[in-house]
Amino acid sequence: MSKQIKFVQGNEACMEAALYAGLNFFAGYPITPSSEIAELLATRLPPTGGKFIQMEDEISSICAIIGASLTGNKAMTATSGPGFSLMQEGLGYAIMAEIPCVIVNVMRGGPSTGIPTHGSQGDVYQARWGTHGDHSIIALTASNHQDVFAMTVEAFNLAETYRTPVILLLDETVGHMREKLTVPEEGELPLVQRLRTALPSGVDYHPYLPREDGRLPMSDFGDVHRYNVTGLYHDMWGFPSSDPRIVHGLIRHLVDKLENRATELARYKEFYLDDADRILLSYGSAARSALHIVKNRRKRGEKLGLLELQTLWPFPTEIVREKCADARAVIVVEMNVGQVLHEVKAAVDNPEKVFLANRIDGVFITPTDIHNILRLIQGKGV
Repeated sequence: MSKQIKFVQGNEACMEAALYAGLNFFAGYPITPSSEIAELLATRLPPTGGKFIQMEDEISSICAIIGASLTGNKAMTATSGPGFSLMQEGLGYAIMAEIPCVIVNVMRGGPSTGIPTHGSQGDVYQARWGTHGDHSIIALTASNHQDVFAMTVEAFNLAETYRTPVILLLDETVGHMREKLTVPEEGELPLVQRLRTALPSGVDYHPYLPREDGRLPMSDFGDVHRYNVTGLYHDMWGFPSSDPRIVHGLIRHLVDKLENRATELARYKEFYLDDADRILLSYGSAARSALHIVKNRRKRGEKLGLLELQTLWPFPTEIVREKCADARAVIVVEMNVGQVLHEVKAAVDNPEKVFLANRIDGVFITPTDIHNILRLIQGKGV
């Protein structure tokens, strides 16, 4: 496959990337503003031998991709806020049973049905804490279509590497705007294939025993190895256990395999940080406005910089602390009441220097909105 240049929606860029990454099973239920992902895959998956199923709801959708993944498929679903809420129990099951899959959430205004056709970034905390119990999660995001493509491929790679569900948090603005996308040639982006066990049939297989590198080899369910899959605390064979040592070890494994790699998992972009005395920190579509004002004010001699996060969870605390250490002000630009703001304040040494530039009314945050906040901050002598 040679490079292709397309003019597409963000949702279409996500779909193209999923196919590039090797997606061969999709189950979903239409919901604005993610529906185009399902609609396009309904056409594109079957001719290549992939499977597309429209489910009766979002609960069955995530359960279907969990089952498909267990049998050896790269699996994905796509939804928005209300549907994502319905998926939380299944998400917890996939975390506990260490089942690789990708869940795309194209965020819209909420809570409840909110504003279905307008953008928001209100699901950041839901992505981290939506399911019950102690756990960790990977959540990625992107501000432009080329990065949507790259982060979608990365979502599949990380899911397969760490045997975990990965959430791709887009938003309505990115999902529905159109811009240029260059689809890479086959082999240009690295792809992680599932690590399958080399143990032959009849040999004792431990589906939940990590190797020294932390990876857990899998055997396709229903193939030569018989093993147990459960949402209960379980031993290395997958059988339920209430032994305190086993329970403690499993929880530590589920959390530590991601949280201990927070810096390694961090994906981010930086602009003009070398000499910046004020740093904008943003993600998703809001980062587009942040970058616009940084470039504009730079021309006028202002030392503004931008740190754009593409990994939201595990939160890249060390990177944020390091990049923002010398700034006299950090302005978090997001379209919610300040969900990433709290994480940034906890990360930096001087939380009083962290400010919020936001909108929560369903309207895309503009460079003018950010400029007005900057003027207020300057008025305080910061």
